[in-house]
Amino acid sequence: MPQFLPRMQRGVSQNMALKLKSAKKLFIFLGKSALALVEAVVFAIIPKPRKNVAGEIVLITGAGSGLGRLLALKFAQLGSVLVLWDINQESNEKTHKMAGEAGAKGVYAYTCDCSQKEEVYRVANQVKKEVGDVSILINNAGIVTGRKFMDCPDELIEKSLDVNFKAHIWTYKAFLPAMIANDHGHLVCISSSAGLIGINGLADYCASKFAANGFAESIFLESLAKGRNGIKTTIVCPFFIKTGMFDGCTTGCPSLLPILEPEYAVRKIVDAILQENMYLYMPKFIYFMVILKSFLPFKLGLLLGEYLGAFNVMDGFTGTRKKN
Repeated sequence: MPQFLPRMQRGVSQNMALKLKSAKKLFIFLGKSALALVEAVVFAIIPKPRKNVAGEIVLITGAGSGLGRLLALKFAQLGSVLVLWDINQESNEKTHKMAGEAGAKGVYAYTCDCSQKEEVYRVANQVKKEVGDVSILINNAGIVTGRKFMDCPDELIEKSLDVNFKAHIWTYKAFLPAMIANDHGHLVCISSSAGLIGINGLADYCASKFAANGFAESIFLESLAKGRNGIKTTIVCPFFIKTGMFDGCTTGCPSLLPILEPEYAVRKIVDAILQENMYLYMPKFIYFMVILKSFLPFKLGLLLGEYLGAFNVMDGFTGTRKKN
């Protein structure tokens, strides 16, 4: 029996050490959580300070019209150097001219089909040589087919995934290495509320936006795990915006889910980027919907969706079927 005492004592000591380590980990977690909550409450009352983006190289995909053009004009007013990508050269040149007049420090327009990996890489290399390292990447280019899943040709489904999701992979591959080297950058994913909740009539679009959301979150966590605190991420999930892309679409409850004005949406997006917020859902009711989805009984969730008109939002769709 005596020979077992040292072994038992070591076992007790190891057990105590594990408990102390676990308790320490818990207290650190609770302390950091308390600080995070206090910070959230403070910034809910007092707006976060906005970072200065003057001189930053901002690349916007889908810059030729709609949200992309308005984002370009907003960053032009902030003194950024703009790199404008769009598949439509004529409309992109128009944005180029408008951004220059709005006060951009420099404006460069490139014709690029974001659905083509090799073209993304080719134009990205051109940007690096002619402009420099992109420090703010805004993946905004998108298309919507507006067709029910079984009525949508395979090539349109593939195009939707290529533009709305895969383009994000290729642009990250092209521009993230310089951000990592400099420990400085901002990755912006212009997604959709359809990337949070499935929508009738938007199966391919929802699939692409869910993928874009998950990809952006995963890359953020990769960076965080490696201590790259200088690389920020903002994921934007708005309801329909009046840019022409979703013309004819409706909302069953305009007081809670209004179709958004483009100028309002862009102002909120730019504020979220400047304040380095991780998520921006518009309108605010989207936050509540995501919470409800996680715990409401399924049938009750369906009733809420029916009340909000979620099953019929696409019935009157006449909008732009392609927008890059």
